[in-house]
Amino acid sequence: MTSSRPPVSYDDAARLYCIIFLVLIVLLGSFTNDEYLIKKINPAVGQACDEIYVVGEGETVHTISDKCGDPFIVEENPHIHDPDDVFPGLVIKITPSGRRN
Repeated sequence: MTSSRPPVSYDDAARLYCIIFLVLIVLLGSFTNDEYLIKKINPAVGQACDEIYVVGEGETVHTISDKCGDPFIVEENPHIHDPDDVFPGLVIKITPSGRRN
């Protein structure tokens, strides 16, 4: 008794595997979070920082703002009169943009 199905060619099998692979990539891409991808590519961007932050050696208001995701550090910390006048050990309040009211 012989089979009634025609044999599958290598081209058809390769095409099928490519389609399955592309569908999986699209599905996996729809489940990822853009913020996760940004942090994965550049972990220093948007890191979660504690609400109370102690300035470290070599840090500036700009670098802390980028690191913690808070563009309003000077406005929220009235004791910082000059953004260029931060020093190691200075305590500042951090409110990342995602937690703003």
